[in-house]
Amino acid sequence: MSVEVVTEQPAQGRVVPAVFGRAETAHDPAWEWEYAAHLKLAFGGAYLNALYAKYRNEEGPFESQLRRILVRALCKRAGHGLRIEPQVVWKHAETIEIGDAVFIGAHTMIQGRFDGLCRIGNHVWIGPHSYLDARNLVLEDYVGWGPGAKVLGSSHTGEPVQLPIIATPLTIKPVVVGYGSDIGTNATLLPGIRIGANAIVGAGAVVTEDVPDYGVVAGVPARILRFRK
Repeated sequence: MSVEVVTEQPAQGRVVPAVFGRAETAHDPAWEWEYAAHLKLAFGGAYLNALYAKYRNEEGPFESQLRRILVRALCKRAGHGLRIEPQVVWKHAETIEIGDAVFIGAHTMIQGRFDGLCRIGNHVWIGPHSYLDARNLVLEDYVGWGPGAKVLGSSHTGEPVQLPIIATPLTIKPVVVGYGSDIGTNATLLPGIRIGANAIVGAGAVVTEDVPDYGVVAGVPARILRFRK
């Protein structure tokens, strides 16, 4: 009769070094930048979007490289070392600026607006299944964005009341996520919110008020639990 040996794991889990946040920026070859610039000049956004759609779902290194080149051609700017996983959807990419060493997880949607502004800083990690209302959005450097987290940058006024709410005007408010902050899995940021530097938003939180620097918030609606400093 065999005896199964179970190795007990420490209750506090393991601590291992960070990978993404400490990685150096991989510089893309010059020909990628030149080709992206050529595509931007030679073709319109509709054609480039259709071309991107052909390679959006594939996982190979060739398709991954093509996605990076095409997104660089579509966006206002996209830096070195951009990694775009399959099934990422863009709306009005021409209004979006992306820094160096950015990761965008699978099935993410980034929705800009024709007259909007979105800036994604350097070393930003965006988890899979995220939704970014990017009509007036800034993610500063070293932001971690948990899987399934969402940001809303607009809401309907609901006036006049005799109209369906979706037929009433939109109010667009800027959202800023500060340097080094971390947004938990499935959290939601509402329009007009500012998340301070190095703050933590807990998983599933609904943020209705600004979060100060180094603040830790959680809950629905989110409340300050403590400060990291």
